[in-house]
Amino acid sequence: MNKQIIFNLPVHDLERSKAFFSALGFTINPRYSNENALFMNVVDDTLHVMLMTESFFESLINKPAARAREANEVIICLSCESRDEVDSLIARAQAAGARIPHPPEDHGFMYDQGFEDLDGHLWNLVWTAPQE
Repeated sequence: MNKQIIFNLPVHDLERSKAFFSALGFTINPRYSNENALFMNVVDDTLHVMLMTESFFESLINKPAARAREANEVIICLSCESRDEVDSLIARAQAAGARIPHPPEDHGFMYDQGFEDLDGHLWNLVWTAPQE
């Protein structure tokens, strides 16, 4: 069995989030999805996100979920294969309704930009130059 990373995020509107992340190219795994949760593949079979309705998420943790529009605990960072991939994903996220909090940052050896998804979760996309 290969190691996988699965992170869980509470969302306000599961269907709206499904459309948003599908527009970014994330694919749905129906085996682990239902009316309360949506399991999506982010990177091949190694990185996944489980989008959960806020009420279902809270039932699992026995406390209120943080409201990402008010405060963030984490920034989800995804590596990209090129600057073009960063720009393409940012454009698709923005077209699907994301907020873009800052312009791209080009450090020569690294290029990155982020977006805030429909529920306020922060995502950062980064490309780094290959080391010689």
